[in-house]
Amino acid sequence: MPADIQIATRKSPLALKQSELALACLQTKLPDEKFALLKLSTRVDERLNWSLEKRGGIGLFTKELEAALLEGRADLAIHSAKDLPTTSQKGLSIAGYLPRARVNDVLVHRSEETDLKIIASSSPRRRAQVGILHPEAEWTTIRGNVGTRLKKIAQGDCDASLLAAAGLDRLGIDAHPGLEFVELPVDQVVPAPGQAAIAVQCRTEDLPKFKDSFCPETELAVSLEKSFLRRLGSGCQIPVGAYYEKDQFRIYHPKTGYQTFKISLRSLDQIEPQLDAIMKELQL
Repeated sequence: MPADIQIATRKSPLALKQSELALACLQTKLPDEKFALLKLSTRVDERLNWSLEKRGGIGLFTKELEAALLEGRADLAIHSAKDLPTTSQKGLSIAGYLPRARVNDVLVHRSEETDLKIIASSSPRRRAQVGILHPEAEWTTIRGNVGTRLKKIAQGDCDASLLAAAGLDRLGIDAHPGLEFVELPVDQVVPAPGQAAIAVQCRTEDLPKFKDSFCPETELAVSLEKSFLRRLGSGCQIPVGAYYEKDQFRIYHPKTGYQTFKISLRSLDQIEPQLDAIMKELQL
């Protein structure tokens, strides 16, 4: 009897929910296969005192899962696409992405607080863009899973923080005692490249088995956004937003501000020529 296909995932509630969504997709697309979740601890989850900004951010949440793939302990790994580096490790590939969820950032603040003096976020992208909306605010950080962070905001560790709408939706959270949830429009706060997309990674040699099981529209969008980020030579610790939907490519860069480009993207091989023109116009 063939062994189950092992799917590596982090143990956080959101990571497990994302992996369950990926598992359901795979069971539909590959009904003759059997799958099992391999729940792994990661150093970044265990060390809540770490500063993500100082440690570089990109790759911190994916390293142990990628090691499990390369060592043969897992066959697939589930990631938040925004956490992945812009280039894959040798021997690994992105098999595809699940259909994208709501991409917006959500400003969560205590109900009685209208003048936000202290906002918690370790994301330079969020600090830069939300800082335009709240220029007098001071910034701090809070760590923990979504539920823990909501409790910390409610108990007064800060006046507000930023959370991804997709994560809230996947966890079924639309309210919390004492807190208000404010969805920020994408033209006001441009999402991170890959935000709200769930990426499924495999060994490159196994790519033919899985590559037709996922969402081609999300693959196009995330590939464009990540390729733009790669052109800049930056990761999530640079305040860059990039989001493609319905032939519109929105970006935020501290040197250029907010820009929107009209792009008709129908295949992956169109991405680099389109980016050539955009980079030339932006002069980045």
